[in-house]
Amino acid sequence: MDVKIAPSWKDHLQPEFEKPYFRELVSFVKQEYKTTTVYPPGNLIFNAFDHCAFDEVKVVILGQDPYHGPNQANGLAFSVADGVTKPPSLINIFKEIEQETGKPVPKSGNLERWADQGVLLLNATLTVRARQAGSHQKKGWEIFTDAVIKTLSEQKEHLVFMLWGAYAQKKGAVIDGKKHLVLQSAHPSPFAADRGFFGNRHFVQANEYLRQHGKAEIDW
Repeated sequence: MDVKIAPSWKDHLQPEFEKPYFRELVSFVKQEYKTTTVYPPGNLIFNAFDHCAFDEVKVVILGQDPYHGPNQANGLAFSVADGVTKPPSLINIFKEIEQETGKPVPKSGNLERWADQGVLLLNATLTVRARQAGSHQKKGWEIFTDAVIKTLSEQKEHLVFMLWGAYAQKKGAVIDGKKHLVLQSAHPSPFAADRGFFGNRHFVQANEYLRQHGKAEIDW
């Protein structure tokens, strides 16, 4: 079965595409796009992978669902398209970066520039129905993204995983903490950011770790 994902990823994930759950998932997603409004646009479902080749991954940030409002989701966790108002969690992410590095909050909430530097912005679920949060959960996406995380953990070394909130931390249970740096804190949403996201220094810690292992730092 042909899946439109970057070749570097296809080589590593091909076994998943052949499994029954994934065939059922593709059938479900295709039907949803035909019959209702689904985000992100179909050509951006695998945008996180298109911007960040397997061999280039240095940091993994786990999200949960794509944004479900018009024109928001662009296939990268926490990111929005250029010109779209920044959601509250993303505003808090930028606030923390400003606090840690002194870098001012950018005008755009489009995180493609992070992805192009080796940051895999991976949502657990890669599609969602308009205005229906969680509507594509438990259809197979989580199995697929678990496989992505496991493959990265097993086949690469010295990655940084940022796990914000209980959901991401549970999903990150398969990561080998001896081979990689696993950073955990509260979620950046307004409901949780004051309980440990602010002040977590994840962005500085990530760059220190990358530098120690001979990798270029991320320009957050």
